[in-house]
Amino acid sequence: PPALLSLPAVTSPCKILKCNSEFWAATSGSHHLGAEEAPEFCTALRAYAHCTRRTARTCRGDLAYHSAVHGIDDLMVQHNCSKDGPTSQPRLRTLPPGDSQERSDSPEICHYEKSFHKHSAAPNYTHCGLFGDPHLRTFTDTFQTCKVQGAWPLIDNNYLNVQVTNTPVLPGSSATATSKLTIIFKSFQECVDQKVYQAEMDELPAAFADGSKNGGDKHGANSLKITEKVSGQHIEIQAKYIGTTIVVRQVGRYLTFAVRMPEEVVNAVEDRDSQGLYLCLRGCPLNQQIDFQTFRSAQAAEGRTRRKGPSLPAPPEAFTYESATAKCREKLPVEDLYFQSCVFDLLTTGDVNFMLAAYYAFEDVKMLHSNKDKLHLYERTRDLAQGNTAPLGPPRAPTALWVALLCLSQCWLGLL
Repeated sequence: PPALLSLPAVTSPCKILKCNSEFWAATSGSHHLGAEEAPEFCTALRAYAHCTRRTARTCRGDLAYHSAVHGIDDLMVQHNCSKDGPTSQPRLRTLPPGDSQERSDSPEICHYEKSFHKHSAAPNYTHCGLFGDPHLRTFTDTFQTCKVQGAWPLIDNNYLNVQVTNTPVLPGSSATATSKLTIIFKSFQECVDQKVYQAEMDELPAAFADGSKNGGDKHGANSLKITEKVSGQHIEIQAKYIGTTIVVRQVGRYLTFAVRMPEEVVNAVEDRDSQGLYLCLRGCPLNQQIDFQTFRSAQAAEGRTRRKGPSLPAPPEAFTYESATAKCREKLPVEDLYFQSCVFDLLTTGDVNFMLAAYYAFEDVKMLHSNKDKLHLYERTRDLAQGNTAPLGPPRAPTALWVALLCLSQCWLGLL
């Protein structure tokens, strides 16, 4: 398919993703059309152009929209299509007799582990997760807390794209959480058609955007499947053709994301230089990371400013440091970075659902991480060797994060 179809929409009112999906559904396999079938392709292309015009007003400034518009013009020229002519509705593909979701005779190439094991050792799996305010665990087990407001690419390789949109939790607050998630599985050989999955607050579908639950009508379509674990709260996507498992949850109002992916797939990119903002691989940019060493002084300064000026809204439920730690300990008995993230989120948002988000994020790590010795992560201190893991159990010295959290809790108390 044209490269322009791989770009996800970045704002909810903009319906360019729907236009892209309809065009793909209408022209699947037609990028190799013979001359006799070109009119049908041109009809679909004009329908695509018509769809983009309908959503133009809400797509101003949207990169995916402008890429699609330019791509349509290029395809019009390449296929000698006239801009004037019929624009029939895209024909939706139907499954052949014997629903492909029921077929188990997928080609071996569509089962990553089977084809991999024939030639070399077992693949090395990695994990990435995003949850809470938001907290990011990268494929290299780096743990960060980030601002990253707006739309950000989480994964971008030859097989799939994942983009998240983070919005402020409270008016005037720098605390953000994930309100939208878009996953695009790219068409792959005889295994799957391009499939788009999209979730938003209060909308966690158990199907792809076209209503299907598998990879389409190719022979190996069964190698991509969506399973609903808990209605409206928890879905799992198995992409066996790339050895990947994705877990998406809605906890409270916001979404969490977790993935298990082979290193070979993680690093399958054509242009490594273009991956500078690929969060799961590179982490958050430095200017988007919350540094807990400076967070303490920043919060103290903000507290003085607030006392002089109008106060910002208080969180729905004001936690003290003691009540937040007690609440988090109910679900997270080991005082690792997941526990600390829970405390931080309760202090900054007052929303107890963030405690559940940290709990489920760690549950997903237990299911998806291949190295059981690296499930818990701890704040790096002078007592620890280089690296961000430590022996199981709490750190031997208080970390800068705890000092910041204590200060933050006192700042909230001063505002009440």
